[in-house]
Amino acid sequence: MMVELFYWPTIQGRGEFVRLALEEAGVAYVDVAREAGGMARMLAAMDGPDHPPFAPPFLKVDGLTIGQTANILLYLGQHHGLAPSDEAGGLWVHQLQLTIADLVAETHDTHHPIATSLYYEDQRPEAKRRTADFIETRIPKFLDYFEGILARPEPKDYLLGATLTYADLSLFQLIEGLRYAFPATMARIDAGYPLLGALRDRVAARPNIAAYLKSERRLPFNEEGIFRHYPELENDEKS
Repeated sequence: MMVELFYWPTIQGRGEFVRLALEEAGVAYVDVAREAGGMARMLAAMDGPDHPPFAPPFLKVDGLTIGQTANILLYLGQHHGLAPSDEAGGLWVHQLQLTIADLVAETHDTHHPIATSLYYEDQRPEAKRRTADFIETRIPKFLDYFEGILARPEPKDYLLGATLTYADLSLFQLIEGLRYAFPATMARIDAGYPLLGALRDRVAARPNIAAYLKSERRLPFNEEGIFRHYPELENDEKS
């Protein structure tokens, strides 16, 4: 079964959440836009007549075109053992993924609080104000929630217990991204989230993920993706 992933070729972005699931499941896939002519294919697919995706990432597999990160992961979870097979368990993992997606969107808006059509440099004062609240209230609110999930009813390895799901992989990527974008903040609060830190390390050590992280397929974070490191957003100096 040919699996084709369509996403921007120079950034991790939202496509990385899909890549991590594919890598963990050992699914052979083509990262289409990284190949010769792949960008043209991706743009053409977005203008297709049947179920066109709104934006990358999207997956083409088994005659389907599947868009939206959480929707792609829902499919991969069902077909590759990354989610429970029962309805209640599947919905719970999907709910956790959508909550992660909320924080990913809020992270993006720290550096683009006014408009995605503007450069970061065009909205730096607004970005500083948005980030101050994000660091103070939003990061702790979400991390408190996930730390609580891992703690109830007793400390566990993964969000559902002993078994990894795609939501755990996405939580790993979220923590990695926040550590890149806001290193001082995350270093300051890290000790308050020991279960999340342990989950991050546990995911990173999984054989398929460890191999992927060391490979050229794993692009580095940069200032074109969702998680961007602008030092001035973490300090109190006026920009």
